[in-house]
Amino acid sequence: MKKLQAIRGMNDLLPSDSPVWQYLESTVADVLQRYGYSEIRFPILEATELFKRSIGEVTDIVEKEMYTFDDRNGDSVTMRPEGTASCVRACEQHGLLYNQTQRLWYTGPMFRYERPQKGRLRQFHQIGVETFGMAGPDIDAEMLLITARLWRELGIADAVTLQLNTLGSNEERARYRDALVAYLSERKDQLDEDSQRRLDSNPLRILDSKDANTQALLDGAPTLQDYLGEESNAHFDGLKAILDAAGIAYEVNPRLVRGLDYYCNTVFEWVTDKLGAQGTVCAGGRYDGLVGQLGGKPTPAVGFAMGIERLVLMLQELQVVPEALGQNVDAYLVSVGDVKAAAFKLAETVRNELPYLRVQSHCGGGNFKKQMKKANDSGADIALIVGEDEAKNGQVTLKFLREDKPQQTLTIEQALIALQD
Repeated sequence: MKKLQAIRGMNDLLPSDSPVWQYLESTVADVLQRYGYSEIRFPILEATELFKRSIGEVTDIVEKEMYTFDDRNGDSVTMRPEGTASCVRACEQHGLLYNQTQRLWYTGPMFRYERPQKGRLRQFHQIGVETFGMAGPDIDAEMLLITARLWRELGIADAVTLQLNTLGSNEERARYRDALVAYLSERKDQLDEDSQRRLDSNPLRILDSKDANTQALLDGAPTLQDYLGEESNAHFDGLKAILDAAGIAYEVNPRLVRGLDYYCNTVFEWVTDKLGAQGTVCAGGRYDGLVGQLGGKPTPAVGFAMGIERLVLMLQELQVVPEALGQNVDAYLVSVGDVKAAAFKLAETVRNELPYLRVQSHCGGGNFKKQMKKANDSGADIALIVGEDEAKNGQVTLKFLREDKPQQTLTIEQALIALQD
């Protein structure tokens, strides 16, 4: 019989890996809660039309990468390739955007059918942040202050660089798009293959082509900055002023664009070179037209997303994962003789009185030596030993596994006091 394996590009998360994921996720949640953001959750499956209308039918994601199929009713459904469209749909469906502002975040798996590689999978996980109802550059700045604080708290601030750009309004971007297409169409045969394909479907993506010849060709192309009006420039200047006042370093990258159709005005990426070639660990921007595009009342919005797999790789590569993460047990309960009932009662008493203490009870039998080996292997600092004498006298023996201290036989009350230290 063929051995069953996980689907390619859809990985298991093993117990040895989960502590760093939990650390990252809890740090992000803590930072966002301190800024007054609320968590939202939405389904993995959505109507395919949601992504066609939001991402754009001629993007690589919709054309090539989505996991799309018909359900039993014949309706086309898609496993979400990104979170912003789902977040907008959920907010609009439940009336969260009418005359309100929202600061929201979410986390979970996304799905794209692409070639699996380091930090890029077919099932990958993102943390996303979305805000609605605020049009000024102050909320754009808050997005960047949040991420900068997160990098500091994770210990990776020196390994990431912020790149900024503005795409202007949808109308300004459209005029620039026409000028860029006219310029590049006359030189189409000099473009790389991907850029030739994007010329008709998503020409702004040509600006961040990695092909050296294409980049050289773009040196003579029209620039987006020439098409920006006073309002767009003022918005971008306002954002930079807040970042300057807050001491957040950034680089203005006039060729930075985002791959999805709904972005306008501010766009940004946090990039790193610590994972080989320069890679993006967090990206986002303003998408004021998306709510209206999906049938709602036009609503200003800005957000970002970060890939959990890539951030976990960074934490490990930079060796900034706290050492204690692998330890998930503080005390290990060993029982010797016919004392299981007393031992489990003790364990529950400790958990009730000291809820922050992580207590693991030995199960499955075994002599004292075998149980003590399990206690050592668990990473616990203390073994709680209950034998027949301890059970009869209402006591427990504390054996210190990581310190050179004599073991102590104490009453339950004394042991609870000792375990608080």
